[in-house]
Amino acid sequence: MITVLRLGHRFERDKRISTHICLTARAFGADEVVFDVRDERIEESVKRITNEWGGNFKVNFTENYNDFIKNFDGIKVHLTMYGLQVNDIIREISDKVNESKNMLIIVGGQKVESDVYFITDYNVAVGNQPHSEVAALAVFMDKFFNGKGIERKFNGKIEVVPKARGKDVVRKGKDD
Repeated sequence: MITVLRLGHRFERDKRISTHICLTARAFGADEVVFDVRDERIEESVKRITNEWGGNFKVNFTENYNDFIKNFDGIKVHLTMYGLQVNDIIREISDKVNESKNMLIIVGGQKVESDVYFITDYNVAVGNQPHSEVAALAVFMDKFFNGKGIERKFNGKIEVVPKARGKDVVRKGKDD
């Protein structure tokens, strides 16, 4: 099971980027995103998308992210530009996750408190330059799944049929 913990969600400023974290996590193979604050708009938006596009993705909330991280049963990875380079550490992380079966990926929206750096198993950088936490999550998950995460089937009501030009979208009816 892969859980993404989103720290520092700010209601008005981050609603779009936090939704994109959920969409990216879902599309690239995570099972859930947990927020450190409750925002029902994001929860409803992601439920609607999951209902239409398929899968079993969930949005949850925790009141105490510190306890959530400490009590998580699995490998804890904090994505930060100050960590070890993803290419240098991804195999080790994959091996550890294969043993434990669970991984927590932590992404921050604003300055992450220093305690997070010390209660995680890995601090991982997707480059050492400032950039989007959505980009970091996508790159990390793509590398973790060796590029195969985006090939998952979701069995939703809506499915895109890949093609070189144009759009082909299949909408499954009640009888399908």
